[in-house]
Amino acid sequence: MSLKLQIEEDIKTAMRSKDKDELRALRSIKSLILLAETEKGHDGAMLPETELKLLTKAANQRREALSIYQEQGRTDLAEKEAAELRVIERYLPKPLSEEEMRAELQKIIDQVGATGAKDMGKVMGAASKSMAGKADGKALADMVKSLLNQMG
Repeated sequence: MSLKLQIEEDIKTAMRSKDKDELRALRSIKSLILLAETEKGHDGAMLPETELKLLTKAANQRREALSIYQEQGRTDLAEKEAAELRVIERYLPKPLSEEEMRAELQKIIDQVGATGAKDMGKVMGAASKSMAGKADGKALADMVKSLLNQMG
């Protein structure tokens, strides 16, 4: 089942259960999908990678807003963002643990033949593709840098 169809089914369920927070989050996801589908040059069908990018971006936006609201002491707004983030995260792949990420990166480093920090771009390119949605980009970059610096 495509993400769009899954979201539409979940919207119906949320409407029946009168869950306003979930409904708001699901509608925002559906809106992102519809906007992406109608972009210039788009043929209408969404690839899973595109869906994953949309969800990842939406989750990152919620995390950023959540931290800002928490810093400002706006618990009412922070709770809304946290609720929406929980809904979005249900559709994202399970994040990798630090150990899993390290093991996956070590495989990639071996595959691309990286020998030091100068190969960071090669490693990041491969890692970004293989771990899309499963690892935060900044955490990924930090770990790649750390592993490559240990080599050289």
